[in-house]
Amino acid sequence: MPNLVPPVRTKEMVRSYKSRIKEAIGEEVFEPYMTLFFHTDYSYEFLSEIKDEILAIKLYPAGITTNSEGGVDNFSLERLAPVLEAMSELGIALCVHGETNGFVMDREAEFIPIYERIAKRFPDLTIVMEHITTKEAVDALMRFENLYATITLHHLYITLDDVAGGLLRPHLFCKPIAKRPEDRMALRKVAFMAHEKVMFGSDSAPHPRDKKEAPGCAAGIFTAPIALPALAQIFEEAGVLENLQKFVSDNAQQIYGIEPSKKEVRLIKEPFEVPESYGDVVPMFAGEELGWRIEGVV
Repeated sequence: MPNLVPPVRTKEMVRSYKSRIKEAIGEEVFEPYMTLFFHTDYSYEFLSEIKDEILAIKLYPAGITTNSEGGVDNFSLERLAPVLEAMSELGIALCVHGETNGFVMDREAEFIPIYERIAKRFPDLTIVMEHITTKEAVDALMRFENLYATITLHHLYITLDDVAGGLLRPHLFCKPIAKRPEDRMALRKVAFMAHEKVMFGSDSAPHPRDKKEAPGCAAGIFTAPIALPALAQIFEEAGVLENLQKFVSDNAQQIYGIEPSKKEVRLIKEPFEVPESYGDVVPMFAGEELGWRIEGVV
C-alpha cells in the first residue's frame, strides 16, 4: 500500500519501503509486492524504469480514505490518459480504491461509471477494483473483460447491521463501509465459486485500540492473524472448501502474472480461540472461537 506519509512516488521510496518490510519480517519467506501512488505527472520513461520494481499503481480519489489527500481530484480521461496509456503499454496494473465523496452507502456504486469509462478507453489495462462491497461492483465485473476485484474477509462476514445495528462496534468499522445483506450475498456468490475475476485481499488494518475506541474512530479491521482460519470456516459452511486455494492464491497469480515464492500453510479443523488482542491491536472475532486453526507454515 503506497498511501504513506509522504506517499510512495519515486523509485527510491519504493526501494526504501521494501527494504524496511524485509528488515521487519526477518527470516520469514515473504516477497513484498510494491505499488506506486498514482499521479498524473508520471512520464513513460519513469514508468518504464520503475516497472520491474512494482506490481501495480494504486489510484486513490483525493481525501476519500487514509492518507489519500494527494490522490486524484479530477477524473477527466484526458487528464489521466497519458499515464494510463503508458501503463497499458508497459503491462502495469491499475489498482483503485473506487469511491466518490457522496453519501457513504452509495460511494462505491457512484464510482462504477468511472471504472466503466477507463475500462472502455483502455481495454488492455488490467484494472483491479480493490475491496469491493456492492452488488453493483460485482455486476460491473462481468461487463468488462479487463476488470477484476479483491474481496475482503470482513465484507464476506458482516453487514452494516453488525457495525451499528445495536451498540456501535468500532473494531468492525471500516472503509469502504460494510453494506446491505444483498451486497454481501453478491460478494459471497463470486467468492465461494472462486470466480476467475476475484481474489482475496485482506485490507487488514492494525490500528491501535486508542485509535479505534475514540472520537474520530479510525477506519479499518485487523484480520491478518485470523484471515485464513476464518475463510476456511465460511467456505466450509458454504460447502465449497475446495475453492479456497483459488480464491486466496491461484486467481491472484493468474491476474497479476506472478509466481511467488512457494509457501504452504496447513490448516486443521480444530477450535481456535482468537486472542482478545495482538499487542495493542484488537482483531476481528476477538475472544471468539473459530472452527479452524493454522497448524503450520512451511
